Amino acid sequence: MSTEDTLIVRRDGRVGRILMNRPRALNALDLDMIQGSTKALRAWAEDPHVHAVVIEGAGDRAFCAGGDVRALREWQTGGNRHLADAFFQEEYELNLLINNYPKPYIALIDGICMGGGIGMSVHGTYRVATEHADFGMPETIIGFFPDIGGTYLLPRLPGKLGMYLGLTGLRIKGGDAVHAGFGTHYVPRADLSALNAALAEQGAAALAQFAQPLPAFSLADHRESIDHCFGADTVLEMVACLEKDGSAWAQAALKALRSVSPTALCFTLEALRRGADLPLAKALDAEFALTKTTMAYPDFAEGVRAMVVDKDRAPKWQPARLEDVDPAVVAAMFG
Repeated sequence: MSTEDTLIVRRDGRVGRILMNRPRALNALDLDMIQGSTKALRAWAEDPHVHAVVIEGAGDRAFCAGGDVRALREWQTGGNRHLADAFFQEEYELNLLINNYPKPYIALIDGICMGGGIGMSVHGTYRVATEHADFGMPETIIGFFPDIGGTYLLPRLPGKLGMYLGLTGLRIKGGDAVHAGFGTHYVPRADLSALNAALAEQGAAALAQFAQPLPAFSLADHRESIDHCFGADTVLEMVACLEKDGSAWAQAALKALRSVSPTALCFTLEALRRGADLPLAKALDAEFALTKTTMAYPDFAEGVRAMVVDKDRAPKWQPARLEDVDPAVVAAMFG
């Protein structure tokens, strides 16, 4: 069965398969894909013939590049907030369903996996990353925050890796993603087809025979600096720490922080701190409330315009400088 071909759902041996099938859009999620995935998972949970679920993205460029932020912007600015609410509600319910799924849920991640794609994978039992897997939570780049349970996930990565990745929006690739906690197994792209066939015959047990030793963690030498700088109390203190560090790694992190929304940095920091103490269901509830206030702030519409609609990569943030962000404005977003 299929949902207008953007989602292909089928049984294959011992597994149920979900294929996100929008390769030209990097398999970005729309509401039909979310609803179709939910329907399939609920049916397979009760099907004794389905021993595991396998999800992947069509094409070789992306697992899933996230939600349809262009549509979300149009709904927000066009007075159709109820459509955005419906999208988030159903997406977050799916994230929680994946997290609580009673059977092995196996994501095969080859290519870009960002935002909503993280939600479709990282909450599951097993996450297979190839050398081409490219994980990221770049929401601050569009004046937003890491949602889909990101406020729960990121604080639980080793040390301050989650704070570093969630604030800067920088990506983490291949075996590094397994080291960081986004993935559970490392399998080269060349072996993915054979793994897929074995999963249909053996279920999740096939993972053990295909998993390869991890390459060295490219951030290993920077872990102490990451924990030190991104453990600071405020974003401004993080910036000062990075400036003092002065290494090439620190300069790259600084460049990333200076390119994203200053206000989004501040409300993301607060959201991640709150999420560290919440179970996933409560974190998702808090994220849903936060979507309403953060999307109403001008930086969201401007960020999506600059990065997705016009693609001029020149957003005009309000305010433009981190030093000018009003703490009272940020506090008000949390009610």
